[in-house]
Amino acid sequence: MLFPTLAFGLFFVAIFLLNWLTRPQPLIWKITMFCSSLFFYGWWNWRFVFLLLWAIASNWFAGTQIDKCLQLGSKDSAKKWMRVAIVGDLVLLGVFKYYDFFAVELSNLLGSSTVIPLLELTLPVGISFFTFQAMSYVIDMHRKLIKPMPVLDFAVYLSFFPQLVAGPIVRASEMAPQISQRPDPRHVASGEAFQLILRGLFKKVVISSWLASAIVDDVFANPEGHSSQDVLLGVYGYAIQIYADFSGYTDIAIGVALLLGFRFPTNFDRPYSALSLREFWKRWHITLSSWLRDYLYIPLGGNRGKNADTYRNLLITMILGGLWHGSTWNFVIWGAIHGVALAVERLLPKWQIHPAVRWIATFHIVCFAWIFFRAESFSSAVDVLRAIVISSGPTELSNVLLILVLAAMLLAQFIPDSRSEDVKQWLNRRGVLAQGLAFGAGLVLIDMFGPDGVAPFIYFQF
Repeated sequence: MLFPTLAFGLFFVAIFLLNWLTRPQPLIWKITMFCSSLFFYGWWNWRFVFLLLWAIASNWFAGTQIDKCLQLGSKDSAKKWMRVAIVGDLVLLGVFKYYDFFAVELSNLLGSSTVIPLLELTLPVGISFFTFQAMSYVIDMHRKLIKPMPVLDFAVYLSFFPQLVAGPIVRASEMAPQISQRPDPRHVASGEAFQLILRGLFKKVVISSWLASAIVDDVFANPEGHSSQDVLLGVYGYAIQIYADFSGYTDIAIGVALLLGFRFPTNFDRPYSALSLREFWKRWHITLSSWLRDYLYIPLGGNRGKNADTYRNLLITMILGGLWHGSTWNFVIWGAIHGVALAVERLLPKWQIHPAVRWIATFHIVCFAWIFFRAESFSSAVDVLRAIVISSGPTELSNVLLILVLAAMLLAQFIPDSRSEDVKQWLNRRGVLAQGLAFGAGLVLIDMFGPDGVAPFIYFQF
């Protein structure tokens, strides 16, 4: 069930009403939200629901055992339960997402005489997101950062439909207090929510979809058939497309959650305004980058050891972050590029380099890495790189409109947050009727400029 569809619109209207009607009865509300989320998730494939239920049951049980062990003073037993839960989550993720990849690579390594059977399983939607949320819960329990959640609260937390399939990655410490409270529907930040939803829909339906059809898909499908100019603009186009697509999804998710009385953490903060790779990762997919920092990079040692140890930790973290996105060597290479670039940044002396130069360098490193992220294979990525340098194909896709859209989207990254805050405050001062009319007008305009049909969000595949 995609956000920009009539099916989701009807679903959300029903859930919105049920949410506020049942809020005064916490037990009924939790059951309602849990069942609604299972219905939402099962819309793609009802079999996936059982995986989600298993993740809920196993991690909640492990969490209760960790808490019991800590109360009894048995830290070793608590650690064992944490490890059991993490291994279980990783096995679930590994079987569905990585088994076939490693089976093929191992077969190639051992030679043609060895054939390892493939499972060829359908990848469950959002499995990378809810397994990471589940792992953060048991780890935070072991670190004594949170208290154990009641089973129904935990079920609502892990299955909550706005962020279930593509984030943001919400931690239990952020969600648990909101599940237990009873917000007043009169104090819902509806103006902010409508602004976020419209902004997200515009990014996805208009910008992302148009860039995909106008240049990106053609360039990456056949880079040799286009001029160097077209291919370069196609790479820039993909950088904007994936930002518009993913940040658009999270804008909608955060807005939908706000209408239900929940506030999610920010997931994007104008990432293409970054003047360094380090700053980029503080602005791009913030909930994932902070997760990798807190649960992988810092436990590995972070920057506490020798410089060589720090560079190793950076590289491991980013490579595993790349592998989190998908089971191909291209994602590994994408992560490695970012890991090496982050390490090089630490190595370079802190010269006084003009901000414009730093921005250009950072943006182009990010774009270079995006080539491997988008290409179907390593050879396809090489073809794109080769076509940028030497290509005899015709210039057919580049035009003034495309350049203006790319430039406008990049310039928008430098608009201060205060401007968005002004719009939000203006909407909040309007009545619900005026907000609704403005929202409806926005939907009509987006539908007018958007293409027929809606492609799935890019991050659904992860």
